[in-house]
Amino acid sequence: MEHCVTTEIKHYGHNDLDDIRQTLLDVHEDAYADRRHEEFVQRFPWFVNHWGSNPGFSCVIAWDGDVPVGFSYGAPATPGREWWQGHIETPPAESSTFSVSELMVRPKWRKTGLGPRLHDALVSGRPEAWAVLTVDTKRPRLQAMYEGWGYRKIGENQPFADSPVYAVMMKAAV
Repeated sequence: MEHCVTTEIKHYGHNDLDDIRQTLLDVHEDAYADRRHEEFVQRFPWFVNHWGSNPGFSCVIAWDGDVPVGFSYGAPATPGREWWQGHIETPPAESSTFSVSELMVRPKWRKTGLGPRLHDALVSGRPEAWAVLTVDTKRPRLQAMYEGWGYRKIGENQPFADSPVYAVMMKAAV
């Protein structure tokens, strides 16, 4: 836990992407070192550009001194294209949704409580009624972690032919 005490979480937006892009790539490189050979993992720079190009892009980065140790980012969902579409029988009356696209912590800082701190920093105070995220169905411990944070699995999706099958998880925003 000693790392978590010294970490500072800073907020960034769409206009900051040029300044934080390499930081996100560096954290990803460390967090996915054991899976860097996977083609889908190698496409992460494309996802950073894709999400970062959204004017509503929001990102939080945890810093331990001047070392970036984790981040989370996402953006408001485009109405009609929310990840929960097709997975729930009756759409919510208030359908505004924030899509949590990534949450990543470098190995040395895992199991310190940093993940939930990053998540909460990203979604707290947002105007959307719902938060949604996806998690690889082959990672049941991660899915259980998100369930512990109040998410519930509402379906499964494979957004790209070479991507994992993801559990689609949703919760009311706080």
